[in-house]
Amino acid sequence: MGKHVAHIVWDWNGTLFHDIDAVMSATNAAFAEIGLEPITLERYRELYCVPIPLFYERLMGRLPTQAEWDHMDVVFHRHYLDHHLRCGLADGAEALLESWQGAGGTQSILSMYGHEQLVPLVRGFGIERRFVRVDGRTGPSGGSKTAHMARHLAGLDGIPARQAVVIGDAVDDAIAAAHVGAQAVLYTGGSHSRASLVAAGVPVVDSLAEAVAEAERLVG
Repeated sequence: MGKHVAHIVWDWNGTLFHDIDAVMSATNAAFAEIGLEPITLERYRELYCVPIPLFYERLMGRLPTQAEWDHMDVVFHRHYLDHHLRCGLADGAEALLESWQGAGGTQSILSMYGHEQLVPLVRGFGIERRFVRVDGRTGPSGGSKTAHMARHLAGLDGIPARQAVVIGDAVDDAIAAAHVGAQAVLYTGGSHSRASLVAAGVPVVDSLAEAVAEAERLVG
C-alpha cells in the first residue's frame, strides 16, 4: 500500500476515547446540583449541542445563569475525573492508529478536553507516538472547536486543510472542519444521535474503521 494522502485529525472524547459512560454520570451529577432530573443516553444524544450552555437550555427551557453554569461545570469535571479512569479506547482504535501510521499516514488529535489533562491520558495508553501533534483545549470549557481547529491546522507543518479529514462524534467537529476547509466524517459512538449527525451533511459511520475508509475516499 502506498502512502496515505489524507491527514486525519482525530477527536478524543467520544471518538478515540470511549468515555460516554463517564460523560453521562458526570452530566447527571451536574444536573442534580440544580434540581434537574437525570437523563438517558438516548435523550442526551438527541439534545446535545455546543456551546454547552445551549444544551442546558434545551433541557431547562432557559439558559443557565452564569452562577449555575460555573457550578455545573465544576461538578461535571469533578465527577468526570472520578469516572473516566475506568474508560478505554474505542473498539479497534489502537490497531487503526498503528496501521495508518505504519502505512505512512499522518494523524493528530484535537480535543476540547483540557490540554494539561489530555496529554498524559493519551500518553498513558501508549499511543502518543502515533501522532504528529496532540492538542487539547486551552481557555474556558464549553465553547466551539472552530478557533481551536484553525490553530491546530496552522501547527501542522506542510499539511494543507484540503488534505485533512476530521473524524469526530459531534456536529461541531464538522462545523470546525468546514471552517478551515477540511473534510469531516462523523462517528455515532459518542455524543450525538445518528439523525443529528446526518443533518450535518457529511458522511456518518458506525465504526472507526469505516471512518478511516471514508477519510481515504474523501481525500484520495
